[in-house]
Parts: sequence; C-alpha cells; structure tokens
Amino acid sequence: MSTLAYVVGVIFIIICAVLVVLVLAQEGKNQGLGAIQGTVENTYWGKNKGRSREGILKKVTVVLSVLFVVLSVLLNMNMF
Repeated sequence: MSTLAYVVGVIFIIICAVLVVLVLAQEGKNQGLGAIQGTVENTYWGKNKGRSREGILKKVTVVLSVLFVVLSVLLNMNMF
C-alpha cells in the first residue's frame, strides 16, 4: 500500500469517529403536540433553525456523510 492509501485511510477513520459523535449529539425529531398543529415552523426558532447549533450540526453531518460515502467507494475501488 502506498502512503496516500494510509493517509486516506486515517482520514476515513477520523470522519467515521466524528460522524458518530455528531449523530449522537443531535436532538431527536420529537416536537410533541406542536408538530400536529404545524406551529413549530412559524416561530422565530423554527425559521432560524439553520443558524442555530442544531442547524450547524445537521449541515456538518450531511457534508461528512457525503465524504464518508465517497471515501468508502474510493477505498473499495483500490484507487490508491
């Protein structure tokens, strides 16, 4: 194996560990009875959720998930 394969493997393992921590750090989708009426999205918190801690965690999780899949395919194809 080349040095590049080891570096990509280490990056892959780091992404895996960070992804697990991020998924565990996120809150559940339970919104209680407010979800039935649809009033959750009309509040200030619902409209600006992308700028909050939860919104940032969600965006980072999506980006790392895409990197995880791409690196999985590349490592499986033995391109390095």
